[in-house]
Amino acid sequence: MTDRLARALLGAAVATSLFFVPLPASAQPTDGAADGVVDQRVDAPLPQLDPATLQATIGDLIRPESTSAQLKVSGTAGRWYGSAGVADRRSRRAVGPGDRFRAGSITKMFVATVVLQLVAEHRLRLDTPVQDLLPGLIPDQYAPITVANLLNHTSGLPPMSGPGVPALDTPEAVLATRFDRWTPRRLVATQTRGPMTFEPGTRQEYRGVNYVLLAILIEQVTGQPYGVAVGDRILRPLGLHSTVIPGHDPRLHGRHVHGYLRAGGRLVDVTVFDQSFSYGEGELVTTSADLDHFLAALFAGRLLPREVQSELFRLPPASVRMWAPGGADGGPARYSNGLQTVTVNDVTFWGKTGETYGYQSAAFSTRDGRRRLVLSTTPTGDDESEPPMAARVADVLTRPSAGELGVGQPPRSPRS
Repeated sequence: MTDRLARALLGAAVATSLFFVPLPASAQPTDGAADGVVDQRVDAPLPQLDPATLQATIGDLIRPESTSAQLKVSGTAGRWYGSAGVADRRSRRAVGPGDRFRAGSITKMFVATVVLQLVAEHRLRLDTPVQDLLPGLIPDQYAPITVANLLNHTSGLPPMSGPGVPALDTPEAVLATRFDRWTPRRLVATQTRGPMTFEPGTRQEYRGVNYVLLAILIEQVTGQPYGVAVGDRILRPLGLHSTVIPGHDPRLHGRHVHGYLRAGGRLVDVTVFDQSFSYGEGELVTTSADLDHFLAALFAGRLLPREVQSELFRLPPASVRMWAPGGADGGPARYSNGLQTVTVNDVTFWGKTGETYGYQSAAFSTRDGRRRLVLSTTPTGDDESEPPMAARVADVLTRPSAGELGVGQPPRSPRS
């Protein structure tokens, strides 16, 4: 079991910097609002799409080792789709745009959208303490944690600890526990045993348990399983027929991409995997076409009314910094109420990355819809010595001279 995948399972998840260049302090948008900052920046011009370089970029399945990749680029600045590798190592079938894959933490965008819809309907308030809404789930000695603290990862909730936490330190251990069944309350219980990491609202630390609680909250308010609420409010209205919240079903149905994990010197198919450990924060199964449609609708304001839409792009106040091990300053906050932001070559994207065993994904858009990207890859392990494919793709899509620079160049840091 690799450290990065272990972090994904245990709820600490994957830092944005593993995929893209994080937003520097000098580029942090400011408008003086005490309760957060809504991004209003104007991005740099976008280059024309370079199909040859894009295909070469996703075709590099060595760095890191992967069995497949597919990329869908859309928006008013141009469209392109390409794939590489195979969806199934046995049949050698090529990857197609209608193939389903596990999208990991991209699930959080759907959950956040439903929460903000409930805010727009006056059934929830962002400033309400979760302890008042879900009594008994969070220890009484914890400071009040608001709905907004959960959405933007400023809750200060601690990591998993105590009895029942699996020691997933090898691929073999992962394979031995992949059919374990978790309940959402068990997940919350394992992540509320220690002291709070920081006072809510004072720092930012990405934790999956925040969205476990939000999914429970959706069920409390709507009286429906959160997956049903996502289906009724997002999937069916948008016609996202290939997207599902699988619950306890460990299989992918229909045409899909297989995921693999290298264990004992061989590749093991890990497509069949109980995702209950990712309840509310990493279960989504989808396709590149469905994710692109969702991004377009979300950013166009089709899912949220105008008075709530801006909350998607509201970062915590500039004084809130990313928490790092030991409490060190980990840089500016980069998670808003449901999205994460990143600037590459002076172009700012909003969206989400996702990772689960055998799968990595990214779904991002510029605020004006000029450029959207949906990337799905199937890495076989954890090679942090190479930039993930998403970083290379983002560079090609934003660097004016991408076609002249070749493939695999790391993105340069944004200008101040």
